[in-house]
Amino acid sequence: MKLPRRRFVSSDAAMFDSLLTDRETQLRLLRFLVVGGGSALVQVAVLRALRTRLGETVAFTISWAVSTTTHYFANRFWALPSTRDDTGRQLFEYLIAVALSYLINLAVFKLLRLRFKLSPTWAALWAVPPSTVVVFLLLNYRVFGR
Repeated sequence: MKLPRRRFVSSDAAMFDSLLTDRETQLRLLRFLVVGGGSALVQVAVLRALRTRLGETVAFTISWAVSTTTHYFANRFWALPSTRDDTGRQLFEYLIAVALSYLINLAVFKLLRLRFKLSPTWAALWAVPPSTVVVFLLLNYRVFGR
């Protein structure tokens, strides 16, 4: 039995259009991308410093943890300022989002290293974009929601 496909209805389009045209969301996205770029640079710097002394996966994991710490504080207090007062729960939700981000990043990093033979630096950089959209949506609308 063939199920009917869901059509893109006007309410979906209106919601998507409002997300793209909402000035505050645009500014939050821009700041989020700046924080992401800075965090990626932190990750690459730490990865390059550690990769000759530690195994590649360990160096990647440490660089990712340092980058994520930078990412949390920059997003929490600048890019996506939040009015929530339940900071413990907010931190827990952030950790869930970054765990998902880590899984996506590590999977892409390994794929790019093993299948496409990219250098650790390039693989780490290209591993960031796939999780960016998911993480922004989670952080902007849930974790650091207004």
